[in-house]
Amino acid sequence: MYRKQLRLQKQVCLLAMISGVCVFLYALGIMTDLYDTLYSTMMNSADLTQTDVPGSIVYYNMQMFNNVFLRYSIVLILCACLLYITNTHTRRKYYIGNYAAIGIFTAANLYVAIWAHPYIEIFKQQFLRVDFAALKAHAELWKTAYTESTFWFDVHYAVFALSLLASAALVANAVWKARLMKQEAELIGKGKEAAA
Repeated sequence: MYRKQLRLQKQVCLLAMISGVCVFLYALGIMTDLYDTLYSTMMNSADLTQTDVPGSIVYYNMQMFNNVFLRYSIVLILCACLLYITNTHTRRKYYIGNYAAIGIFTAANLYVAIWAHPYIEIFKQQFLRVDFAALKAHAELWKTAYTESTFWFDVHYAVFALSLLASAALVANAVWKARLMKQEAELIGKGKEAAA
């Protein structure tokens, strides 16, 4: 039983690292389409009301959010590294450091998902208020990218689902590990009583 559990905990810790990297890549990518399509529409960065495309200010509105989100995504990767630093991926018996690392990773993932989701939805609604007819005309005139796609806003559901799945798997693994450790302690205790 321990062998299966040890194999699973390696996979779960790897999933945790992958989920942190996915959040990081998402934080980098969320502004890609907005930059390609909206940045050139702003005529004067000192006066954001000067634009060829009404509603394109969403690109600037997202800047502070995206900076914080990128920092948080780096923190998630560091939290996943903490699992490896505490040997959560290989340790036969868990100690307080392992449980703390799992708790920190899980809490960080929950916080980032709960914090980011409403902002992303708000910015998606702002993006949908862009004058797409004017944006298309601007793109044709200046040979810039054009899209009406909300892909980068919508994909956050999958990214955070993976992140929360990794957290749930870590917690489930820790519960399973605790049960196995308790059963092992009981067997050792019975063996000592029998030997006495």
